[in-house]
Amino acid sequence: MKKILFTLCLLPVILFSQKNLPAVEIKSLDNSNFNTSQFENNGNPIIISFWATWCKPCILELETINEVYQDWQEETGVKLIAISTDNIQKINDVRVKKDSDGWEYEVYIDSNRELARTMGVRPIPHTFLLDKNKNIVWEHVGYALGDEEYLFDQVKKITNK
Repeated sequence: MKKILFTLCLLPVILFSQKNLPAVEIKSLDNSNFNTSQFENNGNPIIISFWATWCKPCILELETINEVYQDWQEETGVKLIAISTDNIQKINDVRVKKDSDGWEYEVYIDSNRELARTMGVRPIPHTFLLDKNKNIVWEHVGYALGDEEYLFDQVKKITNK
């Protein structure tokens, strides 16, 4: 009986550690459909950051990472994908924010929040780290200055850098 209880306690940990990125249709900034199964980074890690144009901590996180993003890419090959949870009528606002801030990230819109629901995103910002096999290996909710350093530590751990 103890073995069964112990196994049942470990089951959520095992299931989470094997959670893959779901395949869901979202929108690109040109308003075309894009399936998340097409996210690719040549075997390098991917950061997925859920955000919205009205969310100040989200913007601060993405702006702060933008300052060091090129260094992160050079050191680890990581790619950041920013997924807005704004409604589709805000697509122009999302595009303007990306362009005006000079974000080099891929940016998409999950206007019906299907991807966010599937991944268990409640409050934003909500950040996920995917390994080379697109398994979700780490996640973080919220943002405070310095959180980006902890995120990059996690990236380095899975790339052995």
